[in-house]
Amino acid sequence: MDIVVACPGRLADHVSTGAAYLDAIEITVLDEADHMADLGFLPVVRRLMDLTPRQGQRLLFSATLDGGVDVLVRRFMSDPVVHSVDSSLSPVGTMTHHVLHVSASDRLPVLVDLTAAPGRTLVFTRTKRGAKTLAKRLVASGVPAVELHGNLAQNARNRNLAAFSDGTAKTLVATDIAARGIHVDDVALVIHADPPMEHKAYLHRSGRTARAGAAGTVVTLATDDQASEVRDLARKAGIRPTTTRLRAGDALLQKLAPGERTFVAPAAGAGRAAVRPRATGPPVPRSRRPVVRGRATTRGVRTSSSRSSSSRRSGSTGGGRTASAGQPGGLAAFSSRAGGRRGR
Repeated sequence: MDIVVACPGRLADHVSTGAAYLDAIEITVLDEADHMADLGFLPVVRRLMDLTPRQGQRLLFSATLDGGVDVLVRRFMSDPVVHSVDSSLSPVGTMTHHVLHVSASDRLPVLVDLTAAPGRTLVFTRTKRGAKTLAKRLVASGVPAVELHGNLAQNARNRNLAAFSDGTAKTLVATDIAARGIHVDDVALVIHADPPMEHKAYLHRSGRTARAGAAGTVVTLATDDQASEVRDLARKAGIRPTTTRLRAGDALLQKLAPGERTFVAPAAGAGRAAVRPRATGPPVPRSRRPVVRGRATTRGVRTSSSRSSSSRRSGSTGGGRTASAGQPGGLAAFSSRAGGRRGR
């Protein structure tokens, strides 16, 4: 095997069990280096990079370069070269930023108005519960919407992303899981239903629109108690948004998301969990219920001992060969030349 793509924690597990060795690695690539630092992965990343040969080449890709990345640069790179496409704070000429001051009671009606406009809309919330709740409320209001967050299984994420991409659902309500590495064409509007915690998250969220020269609009909703927080966020992000206080039905909403509003009646029971019907009929007498003893099975029922035995027989799959795929790329990168001395 020539290439392994892995997340740090999983790769560290395989290394600890002896299923993977890093002593012959020639090139190490760390994608989303700043995000790794933000998530607290630097200790395990450092341990993994310590296991790679010192004379190998190291590449760090990142949309923003900050102190967390500098730690890795100083420790693992000799004579590093910076390749930068653009500054992380450079304004995008085709992107417009707006802050809408709304009351708590107007928040949902404003969101419904904006998301009911033509085109794809990406709505961000801070929490997984918030994304799930808001998606349900939009669907109940007639806006086809799907959710994307960490509590969804992978097949559910793929299904919802496909629905957003093919237009079945024109609104995606997501946590910051969709702020990086996910690209969907023609996202006309990004809405921060909840202002992000820090400015880098704002930049990554907003970057889902106005891509490849296309125009895009970014709207941040803020209540009175969030006003100072949003002002500080905009200053750190290097943007100057247009700030407006408005109510539901304001004419500005039509300018921000032009076009006729369309609504779809939600399907019966939409958003509710499926309930398995209970068996009917008289209860089975205790004396006539199948009894399982030892390792014997009755009608396909297996005892816990047989399951554990099966697990022992199957053993480990030697999963050091399997890794989760990430998306390469970034706006800026560090690279170090192979064969150079290790930096102090």
